[in-house]
Amino acid sequence: MNSKNRLLIILTKNPESGLVKTRLAQTIGDNQALEVYETLRHHTARIAEKVDAKRMVFYSRFIPASDLFLTDHFSIKLQEGEDLGERMLHAINTGFTCGFHHIVLIGTDCYELNPAILDDAFAALERSEAVIGPATDGGFYLIGITRIIPELFLNRQWSTSDVFRETTLILQQLGIAYELLETLSDIDTFDDLKKSPLWQKKP
Repeated sequence: MNSKNRLLIILTKNPESGLVKTRLAQTIGDNQALEVYETLRHHTARIAEKVDAKRMVFYSRFIPASDLFLTDHFSIKLQEGEDLGERMLHAINTGFTCGFHHIVLIGTDCYELNPAILDDAFAALERSEAVIGPATDGGFYLIGITRIIPELFLNRQWSTSDVFRETTLILQQLGIAYELLETLSDIDTFDDLKKSPLWQKKP
């Protein structure tokens, strides 16, 4: 598959104190939570730039005047939708409308994510219609598809420990072939942070 047909979508929240990593902020405070989130966003940008694909970044609230993603490496868009599922579907729809055939979507919460895993995700879409990266909290850190599958995104309850299981069940019920990547950890809580390589880097 020509890399011109590959799209990596990144959903990011605008980095504003008090509005990001709110569960983490309950323990370490808004400003430190924002610092962690910025570190995660920088990590995501670095690994995304190494992937052989086009890249689109969708901001949650507004397109900022300056930000780490505002470079030649990324196209910039704005998220649309009432919940996470609608926002993911809108972003993926945008990608297919732009002519991409293999679309992988990630967030900015996973410090364990690396370019090899993203390459594996695109390779999986050469063989299957969908790919999922399970997260240790029962959600997923990555989803990729080769065609629109609205059932994966609409009328679902998000941020629960059943999201990954329900996602695979939907794929099975629809008869859609999918592949799984290795399980990784998102950083949403202080416990997540303490277990992560990011925390282990602290002096």
